[in-house]
Amino acid sequence: MPITPFIKLFSQSPLRPLQKHMAVAYETAQALAIFYAETQQLHWVEAKISQQKIIRLENIADDLKRELRTHLPKSLFLPVARGDILAMLSTQDKIANQAKDIAALMLGRQMVIPEPLQVNFRTLLTLSLATCEKAKLAIDEFDELLECGFRGSELQFVETMIDELERLEHQTDEIQAILREHLFSIEKSLPPIDVIFLYKLIDFVGALADHAHDVGGKLQILLAR
Repeated sequence: MPITPFIKLFSQSPLRPLQKHMAVAYETAQALAIFYAETQQLHWVEAKISQQKIIRLENIADDLKRELRTHLPKSLFLPVARGDILAMLSTQDKIANQAKDIAALMLGRQMVIPEPLQVNFRTLLTLSLATCEKAKLAIDEFDELLECGFRGSELQFVETMIDELERLEHQTDEIQAILREHLFSIEKSLPPIDVIFLYKLIDFVGALADHAHDVGGKLQILLAR
């Protein structure tokens, strides 16, 4: 039985709901860009509004996750196991959750990045968001990949995006290491409690890229089967 008719049936395919969930997870992460700029300008009222947007988007992602889990059939007319779909969904959801946690931490403590760390911290955030975007683009190609039977130019395109995810995640690891070194060199000049939460924030933003990278990893496992 051909794959294509089932791909085109929304009611029988979990792929489009999965893609929709990933789109919302990415939108949640992307909202951090404006939020971060507002915090560093000490615009705390505006930052609170942006945080509320992030919370709303994360709630939407949770609703989509529950809906897909509830309505996902036991047997799929697809060459993709139900467990693989659920694992992908759970990994995607961590992106939205991480974005919410970052916003909560920064706003709750009204965190301003020390001047010596600002350039590299912006780079870390930018790279993490770029990793999330690349993961979204890979998931956007999921249904096309199934239609072509996991082969041909579509497969090569997705594999290239997965390679790019690897590169971006590696870059975030490098920037994190640099940030930790810089923070260590100036931490005696900062309040100790601020230092603790700065280390935590660096980990949180790096984890955003890690979760996006893991989405690519789940997709790579599917391609290998």
